[in-house]
Amino acid sequence: MSPPDDGARSTIDHRRVIAIDGPAAAGKSTVAHMLADRLGAMLFDTGALYRAVALAALRSQVAPDDHQSLARLARDARIVIQPPSQRDGRLYDVRLNEEDVTWPLRDPEVGAIVSKIAAHPPVRSALLPLQRRIASDGPVVMVGRDIGTVVVPDAGLKVYLDATPEERARRRHQEATRRGGIESYEDVLRETQIRDIGDSSRDTAPLRAAPDAIRINTDDMTIDNVVAEIESLARARVDATGAPLWPS
Repeated sequence: MSPPDDGARSTIDHRRVIAIDGPAAAGKSTVAHMLADRLGAMLFDTGALYRAVALAALRSQVAPDDHQSLARLARDARIVIQPPSQRDGRLYDVRLNEEDVTWPLRDPEVGAIVSKIAAHPPVRSALLPLQRRIASDGPVVMVGRDIGTVVVPDAGLKVYLDATPEERARRRHQEATRRGGIESYEDVLRETQIRDIGDSSRDTAPLRAAPDAIRINTDDMTIDNVVAEIESLARARVDATGAPLWPS
């Protein structure tokens, strides 16, 4: 999916948008949360939108290959992402039609179908205006899989976070275990690998790094080190007059 080339959109200044892309469990959400706090920016994890649609589909018994019904769900659902209301490990609240679904979005049943649902062009088209509207209200740190390539290709800073499937599965398994989950590491690894294949091979907005994105492998890095590196990159960005876009 290519972003529309229209005059109105070209006048929007996205220099204070930081796009953080990468595969599942590469540390994007945690890094973005800390980075947004340090920079005084809003955090927006776009993956939560697709998980919310997946959850709505499960509850409405809409098949993950019924792209027309899924697009209708995406258009009609009231999805709100806001600062965390509870200290239970969440980085933000996600509300679906007024209900707090922050943790249900992490259920294995949702993870098993979200990549398939996100691959449908009508679903992505239905959610794209909301994502761009939020980007235009920057400063914002946006997290996803196609922020720098499709949603905000003119973002002021693009970062692609990565890690091996084994490391990402270990992180996700630890998170699920802390919340009382019983899924095995092997099952989480298998789900991670299947998700990677689906995300990177879909025809519409496949997972990939933007050509001008800065790639960071997080396997052997602490969260603090990753955040510090991206913050340093952001602080170095200046406008046409030489003034910093993200002043200290």
